[in-house]
Amino acid sequence: MRVPLIVLCLVMAAKTGLGADRSTIKIGTEGFYPPWNVVGDGGELEGFEIDLANDLCRRMKVTCDIIGQRWDGMLPALTSGKFDLVMAGMMITQEREQIIDFSACYAADVAAFAVRADHALAQTITPSAKVDLTTFSPEAKAAVTALRQALAGTAVGVQVATTHADFVKSYLGDLVDITYFDTLENLALDLNAQRIDAALSSRAYWMRLAESETGEDLAVIGPDMIGDVFGRGVGIGLRKDDPKLRAQVNNAIEDALADGTVARLARQWFGYDLSC
Repeated sequence: MRVPLIVLCLVMAAKTGLGADRSTIKIGTEGFYPPWNVVGDGGELEGFEIDLANDLCRRMKVTCDIIGQRWDGMLPALTSGKFDLVMAGMMITQEREQIIDFSACYAADVAAFAVRADHALAQTITPSAKVDLTTFSPEAKAAVTALRQALAGTAVGVQVATTHADFVKSYLGDLVDITYFDTLENLALDLNAQRIDAALSSRAYWMRLAESETGEDLAVIGPDMIGDVFGRGVGIGLRKDDPKLRAQVNNAIEDALADGTVARLARQWFGYDLSC
């Protein structure tokens, strides 16, 4: 009997994660999401998550093999067994939990819009307080309404397959022209070149970009946003059939949070503490 290819892939993925003891753990990351993870000037991966991954592996007494992977292929690479873990600034969301498991949260960041400082939107949408979209309070509703009114008819950019893309599609999709980008680098370049009017990503990314030539003419606008499509913080992605590894990872994260390592690394790379 011929077995469908999708079934074979699922069986192979399951066999890779049946609790075998590991001396080396393969970790997938993107390398284009500074300061979470980025390819440095020397061609090596570096950033908050790279340092944290090495610390967690040390606590688990295993060797880290950290591998760069395009974002849009990240989850297929994990489920097919190319990686054991994914650390790529990935938000814990219900949609992703249908496909993979997550560790405990190790970092929490907010989403924010950015525009060129000389764009009319920089004056129309001023920075405002953080809103939680989970309960959709009157404050959150008012903030979203203001965004919809101001952004109507504009071109908005997001990185493909992200929670930021989910927000724009769900909350603004009937009003704006959405452009999807493969990397945040290309998103920022088009924003700076005025090929799009606004872009949505993490506040931490915009803050880091502001230190570079590409971001010096950009301004963050509107509210900082958490909750709903933005998930429950950033966690490590694992296959659903790997509970032993998940327990090891969670223990390491708990220890790294408790002794201040996550906070220290966050302050080093972001300039502030965004540990869970």
